[in-house]
Amino acid sequence: MTRTALVTGANQGIGYALIEELAARLAPSDRVLLTGRDADRVAAAADRARARATSQVEGRVLDVSDPEAIASLAGELGHTDIVISNAIAPLVPDRPQAEQADEFLAVSNGATHAVLRSFAPTLPPGGRLLIVASGLGTLGYLDPRLHPLFDEVTLAEVETAVDDWRRSIHDGTAREKGWPAWLNVPSKVAQVAAVRAAATRRRAEDLANGRLIAAVCPGLVDTRASRPWFDDFSRAKTPAESAKPIVDLVLNPLDPAMYGELVQFGKVLPWRNGEPMDREVS
Repeated sequence: MTRTALVTGANQGIGYALIEELAARLAPSDRVLLTGRDADRVAAAADRARARATSQVEGRVLDVSDPEAIASLAGELGHTDIVISNAIAPLVPDRPQAEQADEFLAVSNGATHAVLRSFAPTLPPGGRLLIVASGLGTLGYLDPRLHPLFDEVTLAEVETAVDDWRRSIHDGTAREKGWPAWLNVPSKVAQVAAVRAAATRRRAEDLANGRLIAAVCPGLVDTRASRPWFDDFSRAKTPAESAKPIVDLVLNPLDPAMYGELVQFGKVLPWRNGEPMDREVS
């Protein structure tokens, strides 16, 4: 039976490495959809990936900041066996975070919500839907005042919390409400919270049908996105090294303990891990 896999944000970095890993390990009759929002870059990346692939690689233009585009693609495909939501907008320390917030949250969080809403219902038995997040996505990294916004809530409540946070960034009240200056931390927590929320109502049915919905942490990876934020990359993984355990999770038999959780290198990161984290940024 032919399977369809889709990766967002797949022109470069971790996303492209996921395409190469999937295309090398899936069957010749399977297809792997490499998506991005720039048509020329998508086409060039798909051409590169085909040179090493054993399965079929197709480039598809997809702007993940547009929920309607995500819903349209999910409807067109009908069912998608493997979905990996990986896209991220650039975030740099030398520009005010407020100037970057709208695009960053639309790509990281808006896309997470849209992928969960549009693609989770299309997962066939045995399907996999993963959201690439971060080890910083556990609840403990936020100020305790913010925990009720993300703990044991619905997906709609996560969406509301993210929208309220974005508005508070622009009206200047975010810091007094406990939001850290660095957008990455609450964004990642919200991604994992969205996965947990979506998975909670589906858990019994999905496990009975061999489906997995989870968040994944690739660890520190040497990419264009991570370079501005960290000084020591001596222990960082390459994108190719980070892709392998994620694809292992996709292709290995289902472990129910990982359903709805944040998984790093095959192990679950406890949801309440971490201590409140902030860093000085513009």
